[in-house]
This record gives sequence, C-alpha cells and structure tokens, in this order.
Amino acid sequence: MSHETQDDAAPSAITDATLVPEQWPVHAGLIGSILLMASPLLLAFVMSTQTVPEVYDITNIGAGSDGLANYLEVLTTYEMASYMLNSLVMSVVVTVGKIAVSLLAAVALVFYRFRFKNAIFFLILFTLMVPVPVRIVPLYELMAAWGWSNTLLALTGPYLASATAVFLLRQHFLSIPDSLVESAKLDGVGPLRFLWDVLIPMSRGMISGLGVITFIYAWNQYLWPLIVISDQNKQVVQVGMKYLQSVGNAGQTDWGLIMAGAVLTLLPPLVALIAFRGPLLETFGLAE
Repeated sequence: MSHETQDDAAPSAITDATLVPEQWPVHAGLIGSILLMASPLLLAFVMSTQTVPEVYDITNIGAGSDGLANYLEVLTTYEMASYMLNSLVMSVVVTVGKIAVSLLAAVALVFYRFRFKNAIFFLILFTLMVPVPVRIVPLYELMAAWGWSNTLLALTGPYLASATAVFLLRQHFLSIPDSLVESAKLDGVGPLRFLWDVLIPMSRGMISGLGVITFIYAWNQYLWPLIVISDQNKQVVQVGMKYLQSVGNAGQTDWGLIMAGAVLTLLPPLVALIAFRGPLLETFGLAE
C-alpha cells in the first residue's frame, strides 16, 4: 500500500514542479529571446512571399500574394538552382578533401618521429595569423600559372589545407592511449589500416563536427569565387545572391526575390546543422 502511495505521489510531484509560478517568467523570457533571434528569418520568409508593392507597404506584415512564385522564379529565371548546385559540389569537395588532408597531417604529427616536427607544427599554426586578403593575390597568380582559373580546382584547391582542422585532430589524437598504439604495432597493423580501423572510428564525433563547420564555411564563400571564376554559370550561390540585388522595376528593388534567394541559400547549412548538431556540440565540448 505504501509503495502505491509513493508511486502515485511521484508523478504529481513532478507535475507540480513543472508548474511552479516562479518559473513562468524564465520560460517566457526564453521563448521571447528565441522569437527575437528568429525574427529576421521569419521576416525574410514573409517578405519572400510578397510582391514589390506589398514589400514597400510597411503596414503589410502578413504573407504575400505571390506565395511560392518568387521561389520558382529565383530557381529558374535567375538560375539560383545552378548556383546552389555549384556551391554544393564545392562544399562537398572541400569538406572531404580538407578532412582527408588534415587527418593525414595529424597522424604524421602525432604518431611519427621526424626532424623539426614541432617546428613544422608551429609553422602550420602560424598560417592562422596571415589574413585572407594577403593571400588572395599570390593564390590568384598561382591558379593562373597552373591554368586552373575559372575551374572547380581553383574553387576548391586553396581550401584543402586547414591549420585549425590539423590542430583539433592533433589534440584529439594525443588523447589516445599509447597502449592502443603499441598493441596495433605488435599486431602488424599498418599506418593506413590503423587510421581507417582505429583512429577514424574513435574520432567520428570530431570528424563529423569538423565536417559541418567546413561545409558551412565553404558554402558561405564569396570573395574568392568572385575573383577566380569569370563565367557566371560557374558561380556559387553567394555570388548569385549579389546578382539578385540588381533585380527591380521602376527603381524599386525586388526584395521578394532577394528574400526568396536568401531563404533558399540558408537551407543547406541549416539542414547540416540540424542533422549533425550532436557531433558539432561534441567538437566544442558542449555535449551533455
């Protein structure tokens, strides 16, 4: 009888705890903060459904009469679908290539002994101090000398090396027990097999988090593609958004089309963040 009384009392205690009046301001503040941070995205979505007169009517804050017409026009007439495909190919190639190069570099820095290893590692870190504008002119001259201008190689090649990814993977590999490494050597496991069968499975969270960060970073590139790509049909989505800014009638910018393009541009990074939020939080040490 006493057990039933305790069991019956437990749910009511939990229910009462969740309805404490003192907590209502906290929840209201959190909900208000979320809505405030999401308001630019919500406003962009609403404007993406409006016509030009509706956008310039400040009293109109509801969904517009165009519906999804702006999205269809952006994807077809203004070739946003082609720009998004180019950005997707670039982002995937950069993500896979950067992770592969960084893995090999981190393995060499942790598990191999060679002269000037520490000096090479500090030289890699030193590249983080070089601003991007300083590197653009030499990179462009290098791409032109190799004949890579206006190609996918020019878009992806300069992004395959990453000091940040090498540093994070190196620090992660340093936490792997030495006994595991010695056991692999005694079993005759080669370097590539050790990397594939041991290091990568043990670093799945770190690799996934770096992959998400790299994908979003590559997707948002604007300056380098604008410089190195001359054909408009080969451009990426961020440069495509620049082309949309010139669209308008009678001197009025068509913000409906621009907002539709912005929402479409936001979707792939948002999907990546939602799908890999766990590994991303683990990478920054914020996972529960």
